[in-house]
Amino acid sequence: QVQLVESGGGLVQPGGSLRLSCAASRVTSNLYIMGWYRQAPGKQRELVAIMRSVGRTIYADSAQGRFTLSRDNAKNTNTVYLQMSSLEPEDTAVYYCNFGYGVGYPGQYWGQGTQVTVSS
Repeated sequence: QVQLVESGGGLVQPGGSLRLSCAASRVTSNLYIMGWYRQAPGKQRELVAIMRSVGRTIYADSAQGRFTLSRDNAKNTNTVYLQMSSLEPEDTAVYYCNFGYGVGYPGQYWGQGTQVTVSS
């Protein structure tokens, strides 16, 4: 069973930046997707950015140009980082790490979620 450990999040002013990280353990295949979704109050969970272990990274339109999803390239780690810049109040949500085997998304596994609040 894959386990996801998230960190980061918190309160930030509009225009500020935050970085989220997610580490996956017990991964048994080199073909997987990993990234972030978010869910704002009263709204459905939506894709933020997802990365294929082999292939491209996909961004939501709202994240394009402001958020960057990257991977820790150190050996034997499965960690991704979501660098968020130019944050807006509309980015306020619970952010969930997502992992799945194969190339389809969302994947089968979810993190516990981390709150991101953008407010002055």
